[in-house]
Amino acid sequence: MSVQRLQKVLAAAGVASRREAEQIILDGRVQVNGRTVSSLPVLVDPERDRICVDGRPLRAERKVYYLLHKPKGVHCTNRDPAGRPRAIDLLRGVRERVFPVGRLDADSVGLLLMTNDGELAQRLTHPRYGVPRTYRAHVGGRISGEDIQRLRKGVWLAEGKTNVAGARIVHSGRDVSVVEITLREGRKHEVRRILARLGHPVRRLTRIRLGPLSLRGLPSGAFRPLAPQELAALRRAADGPTTDGQIGRPGKVARSTPRAAE
Repeated sequence: MSVQRLQKVLAAAGVASRREAEQIILDGRVQVNGRTVSSLPVLVDPERDRICVDGRPLRAERKVYYLLHKPKGVHCTNRDPAGRPRAIDLLRGVRERVFPVGRLDADSVGLLLMTNDGELAQRLTHPRYGVPRTYRAHVGGRISGEDIQRLRKGVWLAEGKTNVAGARIVHSGRDVSVVEITLREGRKHEVRRILARLGHPVRRLTRIRLGPLSLRGLPSGAFRPLAPQELAALRRAADGPTTDGQIGRPGKVARSTPRAAE
């Protein structure tokens, strides 16, 4: 086998997503042929080189995919020295070393894909592929049609103008409203920030869809493996949008750092 970038090998083995694997390397947690590496790039031959993570030899795992309904107060990290509840703690009986695809902050709830497929995770979170993520937000105040138009046109944040793929009112009340927002790229706490800019602070935020996946029938705190047809549909979505916005081969999208919105 030809040499490959170390982070790609770690992702393929199910250690973490490729982006997270880069940080694991920089943290000095990886050894190649007995030598700790802590800078990039690193090229390895996975068939010849002995690779260890945290002292444990790297072994290829079967790829697994789980849909988790994350409750409030659960953190999307596999390492937490503070000992707080983690998403992986809810996957009782799962032996593979899985990780969350994208992040929801501790106060947010909803759909979280857990897998050890680093390549798929990279595609699902990178803005180039434009996989849609839909959030349902309970906000303070009355959401109006004018607010929805502003969302669809884009709201300016410090990093630039947001690109909202879709927005609709679920309920509009005097004190509390419910709105659904779909994004195809993510910035940190993006949903909360754009709604705050409109004067509607988020009181509760739920991710209800990721590409073709939904939370339907899955109670809070529960998880289940993806059905074969769900995985096939997710892979098609991760092939990226075409130039006309339909699912297909990746089109040209402005580059930005891949990060799931919250």
